[in-house]
Amino acid sequence: MTTMRDVAQRAGVSTKTVSRVFNDDPHVLPDTRALVEAAMRELNYVPNALATTFRAGRASVIGVAVPDVVDPFFAAIARAVEDTARRHGLSTLVTSLGDDPADERAALESLLGRQLTGLVIAPVGTDHSWLERWRGHTPIVFVDRAPAGLMTDTFTENDEAGAHLATTHLLSHGHRRIAYMGDMVHLSTETKRVEGWRRALREAGVEVDEALVAPQVSSRESAASALERLRALPDPPTAIFSANARSSMALAHVLRADPLPFVGFGDFPMADTLTPAVTVIDQDPRRIGALAAERVFARLEPDAGLGLDEVTVIDVSLVERESCRL
Repeated sequence: MTTMRDVAQRAGVSTKTVSRVFNDDPHVLPDTRALVEAAMRELNYVPNALATTFRAGRASVIGVAVPDVVDPFFAAIARAVEDTARRHGLSTLVTSLGDDPADERAALESLLGRQLTGLVIAPVGTDHSWLERWRGHTPIVFVDRAPAGLMTDTFTENDEAGAHLATTHLLSHGHRRIAYMGDMVHLSTETKRVEGWRRALREAGVEVDEALVAPQVSSRESAASALERLRALPDPPTAIFSANARSSMALAHVLRADPLPFVGFGDFPMADTLTPAVTVIDQDPRRIGALAAERVFARLEPDAGLGLDEVTVIDVSLVERESCRL
């Protein structure tokens, strides 16, 4: 049977380069990609993840565990994993972990007990060391948030840089009193985004006022309560950085009656059709999900040429709309 190593030898490249071509890595040079694709055609090579799955006695299913499948960011990740799995002849099983770290382990153990081909996790817990015993026979990939107490493949967005970019954008519009509105403060993504907000203010010579931090905003009610408290301050904010899509959707609804400039971290449905359309930091969740799924399949290839544990930080970008121009 033709292997990835055979393709690499025919093309004159490494097995890791072959894996990158198969995973559609945009950084592979066109000439190199052409060599590898030609070698694949000549050798009739098609990576057969499904056959690998059956030989290992696994179910032909990729598990996907995210905090909330309704959240547009995590829904996009799950859909991208599903699309990628389908191309490899597998299906997906998706579960919501909820917001309570104490519930995470039971949910993940239930998934892993199904003899999955692999598992993609966007975690909410604070200790993942117990997953070490599963990694020997099940590829496990983390997305959005790095695991705690475990070294494994991880795809995260640049949270600190994204928050810094959002806050700097608001500063460029003349704002100095910029509030931070977030959700689950114990998560690594949240702590990095808070730090990005703080760094941007410090670099601009603006005093960081912790009274402007509004945590636990995940609904219209909590957004309204947080906004009421912020506006009651002696020196209220003139703009807001919202640290996740769930907070942004709630905030956008509350601000309809009395608008305030804001930037959200993470795009969400209808953000571009609201009045005003919401400026966001785009995380590209579909790319994150696709990369994570492809990493699961790459780990099933014994000669993929991957490192032991690879952490990939994906750049984010600002999508400028009208919500900062009020």
